[in-house]
Amino acid sequence: MKVTIAIDSFKGSLSSLQAGYAAKKGILDVYPDAVVSVCALADGGEGTTLALTEGLDGKLEHIMVTGPLGKKVDAFYGILPDGTAVIEMAAAAGITLINDNERNPLNTTTFGVGELILDALKKGCRKFIIGIGGSATNDGGIGMLTALGYKFLDAQNKPVSIFGNGLEKIAHIDDTKVYPELKDCTFKIACDVTNPLCGDNGCSAVYGPQKGATPKIISDMDLWLRRFADLVKQKYPNADKDFAGAGAAGGLGFAFMTFLDGKLLPGTEIVLNEIGLEKHIIESDIVVTGEGRLDSQTVMGKAPIGVARLAKKHSKPVIAFSGCATPDADICNEHGIDAFFPIVRSAATLEEALDIENAAKNMRATVKQVFNLIKKFN
Repeated sequence: MKVTIAIDSFKGSLSSLQAGYAAKKGILDVYPDAVVSVCALADGGEGTTLALTEGLDGKLEHIMVTGPLGKKVDAFYGILPDGTAVIEMAAAAGITLINDNERNPLNTTTFGVGELILDALKKGCRKFIIGIGGSATNDGGIGMLTALGYKFLDAQNKPVSIFGNGLEKIAHIDDTKVYPELKDCTFKIACDVTNPLCGDNGCSAVYGPQKGATPKIISDMDLWLRRFADLVKQKYPNADKDFAGAGAAGGLGFAFMTFLDGKLLPGTEIVLNEIGLEKHIIESDIVVTGEGRLDSQTVMGKAPIGVARLAKKHSKPVIAFSGCATPDADICNEHGIDAFFPIVRSAATLEEALDIENAAKNMRATVKQVFNLIKKFN
């Protein structure tokens, strides 16, 4: 028997590979001679850097960068064996890096994201995979771009602030000092939102409140971003503030597309292509996937459904394992997951269920029982 395992991380508990190898043990308990391939899995959001770096034998780089509030933070990114840098913008400008009472998009910056890119650039990376979920920012990407050599100037040709409030005064854009190596780089941006940059569905209106924006701040920043986008379009005619995803991460999607020729792609698609999952699936009899919680949101572009759809392309059966499953998780059966099984085997506190050792044991034991049934019918 040949089995491919690609399980997303159980947040707060098992990593993608820890879950995968625990499942592998359960399969080998039943089929000792099975050929089992364990692939790292993520959806482009939190955990993508670790999943891809560990799963593809890359290395993690830790550096101090400018955090969302301008103070130094310890951030990290991954470099894969082929030289691809894997970065999560949240490592440098994430909302979890600031306290609730500090949230204010006027005072946050993506400058540290640019520093991560620059560090990878100096280490020879020319291909980038960047997840842009979980931002604390709404600066249109000017912080990141400033770190990369772009200059945003006011009417007196003085540099504006690198924070969100800098958007108000931008009158000129100077790209003469941009790092020349950037022209040789490719950027795949993991983006699963479709918001434009401005308007009622734009980044300020939709995501501003969770970042601490008041109605006045939302109105102001939407106006500033609109003026900024119009100014950018004069210099870069292909700029499109209405593009689906331009509003991702407070306009970082717009910045990547316009200034760095970045391609916005579904996060799961990027990861599945990077790990070469399809070639493993083609050779498999069964595909195993899962995540910490299966529910109706799983079918909205999350990693297990991406795995399932790829498996169904080749008519492979798909089994999913999860920490828990909600009553509405049955919808997953309509999207390629043939059967799913929560792994918690007895009453437990949340802390007990999340304990890595307990979760691994539960995964192994549950997978073993499912494959016992498969062996019986085979």
